[in-house]
Amino acid sequence: MNRRQLLRATTALGTTAVGTTALGTTAVGATGAPAAASTTQAPTAGQIDPLRIHLVMFDGVEELDFAAPYEVFSAAGFFTPRPVEVRYVSATGARSVTAAYGTEVRGLHRWAPEEADVLVVPGGGYARRDSPGVWAEIDRGTLPRALAAASAGPVLAALCTGVMLLAAAGLTRGRPCTTHHKAKADLARQGGLVKNARVVDDGDLVTAGGITSGLELALWITRRELGADTTTALETMLEYESRGTVWSP
Repeated sequence: MNRRQLLRATTALGTTAVGTTALGTTAVGATGAPAAASTTQAPTAGQIDPLRIHLVMFDGVEELDFAAPYEVFSAAGFFTPRPVEVRYVSATGARSVTAAYGTEVRGLHRWAPEEADVLVVPGGGYARRDSPGVWAEIDRGTLPRALAAASAGPVLAALCTGVMLLAAAGLTRGRPCTTHHKAKADLARQGGLVKNARVVDDGDLVTAGGITSGLELALWITRRELGADTTTALETMLEYESRGTVWSP
């Protein structure tokens, strides 16, 4: 048994199991069998509704921005009886994207915010206006329009310069928020109430700072949705403790 398996075994809350479906979707449960990958099936009597996380993908997205939340949310299911489903989604219908450092991610799922509890927007490419990334998505307009249309549904979460995609959609105006330190002035100019915090929780809008803050964003949402015990056990398994301030009203 390797170190990670040992930590999972010694810190998990009860017997757990993990099932992996197509690339881009991980369903984790504590039922002794893989959790259902579909988010469209109605739960049966006594079944716990899953926590459904959709991670927004686009060309030029920063690897750590999407990989860190994916790992945290997927691993969280080992420490809670509530199933956790995580998938990569695209607002443009793309089936694959090429990330900032050349990583190709395939098997993306369709855009379906009505099937998500939390929609997470990573950043990437903000410093390179003529390259794939956040600026290219803002100029194209498809993703900001899709995010604006989704704002009445799931909790919207973003980290690093992914917050600027929410700003382009008009979703941070007049709202407490944060982003990568080099984009904070832009966020303020677009009407965001910028807070000097690692994570800013304004209820249905949760934002986080620079690249590594994807860990804090995911751990905070895990705490909100799945409880402190789950998050403490998860941090033990990850050998990582949340850093920085969480701002909330």
